[in-house]
Amino acid sequence: MQAVREKGDYRHDYSSLMATDKVKNETGAARFKEPYTGPGCAGGILIGVSYFLCVLFFPFSLCYTIKVITEYERVVIFRLGRVLPGGAKGPGLLFILPCVDEIKMMDLRTVCRDIRPQKILTKDCVNITVDAVVYSRIFNPNLSVCYFENPHLSISIMAATTLRKTLGKRDMAEIICDRKKIAREITRKFDRQTANWGIKLERIEIKEIKLPKDMERSMAAEAEAARQARAKVITAKGEQNASQALKEAADIMSQSPAAIQLRYLQTLKSVAAKNNSTILFPLPMQLSQGYSHS
Repeated sequence: MQAVREKGDYRHDYSSLMATDKVKNETGAARFKEPYTGPGCAGGILIGVSYFLCVLFFPFSLCYTIKVITEYERVVIFRLGRVLPGGAKGPGLLFILPCVDEIKMMDLRTVCRDIRPQKILTKDCVNITVDAVVYSRIFNPNLSVCYFENPHLSISIMAATTLRKTLGKRDMAEIICDRKKIAREITRKFDRQTANWGIKLERIEIKEIKLPKDMERSMAAEAEAARQARAKVITAKGEQNASQALKEAADIMSQSPAAIQLRYLQTLKSVAAKNNSTILFPLPMQLSQGYSHS
């Protein structure tokens, strides 16, 4: 299977491919597990000639026939166009026949690819732009090289399509709050779809969700209003507690006139301690009442 590039965009209809290739889905990798019947008469002659050339130009032919495969790589050998039985080869030394064998080197390490920003319309009709990253690795080189021309590119394109479908069924608030849950759901879908493709989607992470400017301003205003409302509630509760404490203090001080006088003197001391040039000296109300009666 091969992704097609048109005008800079990679597009591939995976659903139509799997619908038209129903036998592949049902039998898994049976397409590439046909019994190896051998190269045939003409192929045997070509292989014999290749061995003869290797012997004839020995030891110089070793430069072309011996390959070193690293620990994280595997090699799929095509001999006269057919995949050799026994699976991928490596790591270590590998012997290939010149002019007969064609090798495809496959890297088993995890590859990280950025998904192009996807513009998505959510369930509550909000346009958002999502940036994501995909981690994938090849676990079966034979299937991967036969199914895909570029496995990691194809899996990233399919991840973008699945991401759009999944996020389009959710509300904006759910997308912002449940990123990890959405990533696990997409990974499970890939495990079912790519089980027989030789490549596995390990993780998909949503890096950033960009909202429209108007939506950002409205959400900021809503958050600010909510903060102000909470601040007013906290202030009101503080004033309520303070008034209750003052009422209790007034009730206690009303029972003892000396306590009121001591509090009065304490207030004068605190005012005079600030080096003020003017000191307000309040008179008791009882004094003014005595003068009025006289």
